[in-house]
Amino acid sequence: MALRCDLIIRDATLVDGSGGPRRQGDLGVTGDRIVAMGDLSGASADREVLAGGRVLAPGFIDAHTHDDQMVLCGPQCMVCKTSQGVTSVVVGNCGISLSPVPMATRPPAPLDQVCAPEWWIFDSFAAYAERLAREPSSVNTLALIGHMSLRVGAMGADLDRPATDREAEAMRRRLAEALAEGAAGLSTGLFYAPSKQAPTGEVIAVAEALRAQQGLYVTHMRDEADGVLDSIQ
Repeated sequence: MALRCDLIIRDATLVDGSGGPRRQGDLGVTGDRIVAMGDLSGASADREVLAGGRVLAPGFIDAHTHDDQMVLCGPQCMVCKTSQGVTSVVVGNCGISLSPVPMATRPPAPLDQVCAPEWWIFDSFAAYAERLAREPSSVNTLALIGHMSLRVGAMGADLDRPATDREAEAMRRRLAEALAEGAAGLSTGLFYAPSKQAPTGEVIAVAEALRAQQGLYVTHMRDEADGVLDSIQ
């Protein structure tokens, strides 16, 4: 029996992400799955698209973004990404995330550069995720929790010092809650003033929450210039 698909894209330059050479061919989709690639001249579909030799590839992942607000603004806000083939983004990088700490006043730089002040309203990652589910973006979103945001939540404006054990534990608990609610991990931005005074011990204490959930740790190092080797160590 001839293959029947929901969609066939014909005469495309297929780049499948495996590292193999590009090749000309067709691609068949049924539901949300690719079911066939190659010469599909004997197959039919409810819808067919003629690619005319254009490149057909898996969606790109933008692994370092500050799109925390943008993914909440509807599909049109992410045309800048989808028009370039990006279908997934990672938010919450560099220690900055819109949740789980609401802020009644303008946060310190660089947190104030990520979004408009009125967007600092999410008191949990669950609230952020619920908003994203209610008004979906046109891209997939993986979210990290920012250490800098956690610091502001635990320490207020008194950031020019290491956190106390009690404050670090409060950050760890808040991170653990966010991970349980679907966040993917923790990011740090130790280069920036609100986190510059956080010693390694503080980061380790907060990041301990990652162990149980096998969460990710993503860092913006303390120094990318003369002190880069010390940062790596």
